[in-house]
Amino acid sequence: MSFDLSVWALPDGATPADVRAAVQRCRQGQHGERYPDPRVVAFYRAITASYPDRPAGPGSPWEVVPLHAANDHIEMNLNPACEDQVLLDIERLAGEYNLMLFDYQDGSVYPPPARTRR
Repeated sequence: MSFDLSVWALPDGATPADVRAAVQRCRQGQHGERYPDPRVVAFYRAITASYPDRPAGPGSPWEVVPLHAANDHIEMNLNPACEDQVLLDIERLAGEYNLMLFDYQDGSVYPPPARTRR
């Protein structure tokens, strides 16, 4: 069973409830028609530069490839045996690109570090 996380590019002032609502819309197949958010594109390029998903090589942290990429989020299904460094890299990059992190296991939402300091 995979360990699932997603990162979300929502407007400034978005709350954990906004992220959970966006997750529900995604699960229902509702993806808005707009250009990909540059933060999502940058995150995808950075995370897949370290951990490719096309193709995923031996020892890949990804349980499902390619990663689910939408205009406002990236969903990552991780192999439960992946190294802790992968999770640390995801958290770091989410912070660098001002993305909110959603943990599917318990529904927790983690705002970027810059937002938590306000």
